Amino acid sequence: MEETLTHPVAKAAIDALQAGDSEAWKELFDPDAVLFDDGHPRNLERFSDEAVGHERFASIDAVRDGGLKIEGEFQSDVWGRFRTYFYFTISMKPRLQNLKSARHSLLARAISSSKTLTTMHI
Repeated sequence: MEETLTHPVAKAAIDALQAGDSEAWKELFDPDAVLFDDGHPRNLERFSDEAVGHERFASIDAVRDGGLKIEGEFQSDVWGRFRTYFYFTISMKPRLQNLKSARHSLLARAISSSKTLTTMHI
């Protein structure tokens, strides 16, 4: 059975990313949210300003945990097209607490090096 994007915060985040709406995207995150890009900490505010509107999923090929784990083809105006994943962690508020994003080839390394990965994602 194919899973769909049913988690309301996850769906809102992906909708904002796909629409290029950085303000809506940023409002979904806790003020102390953390972004890991290719396994490295990155400034979420700067990423949101630079990437949202210029990067999006060209296709979403796998959805798990209601959309908290998403894998697919990603299109970047700067980096081109590549397979990637987004893993989101939800806080108790509920708002986005963490986002792990990486090219698909870095998936195993990012998971093994992360202590904060849970089944809660955007």
